[in-house]
Amino acid sequence: MSVTRSDVEHAARLCRLEFSPDELETLRGELGRILEYVEKLRELDVTEVEPTLYGLAGSTPLREDVPGEDTLAREDALAGAPDEENGHFKVPGVL
Repeated sequence: MSVTRSDVEHAARLCRLEFSPDELETLRGELGRILEYVEKLRELDVTEVEPTLYGLAGSTPLREDVPGEDTLAREDALAGAPDEENGHFKVPGVL
């Protein structure tokens, strides 16, 4: 599949990105190579391959969430805080 400069300009506009003419030409070539690779992948026979939901079988083992012996003391943690209140980090409101 051939990627035109117009295709790259259109994609850049949709992404609200600006590129120099040299960058547009570089991206045109790179996108073209990516699409060629995707076409190669489409040629593979995957009819016997089972779909995969996860990369690893099984589940992620969870551990009890308990503080260890090497935890940082509250006073030490708050020592570098820009602001604290009642033994907790104070942060600006978001809303």
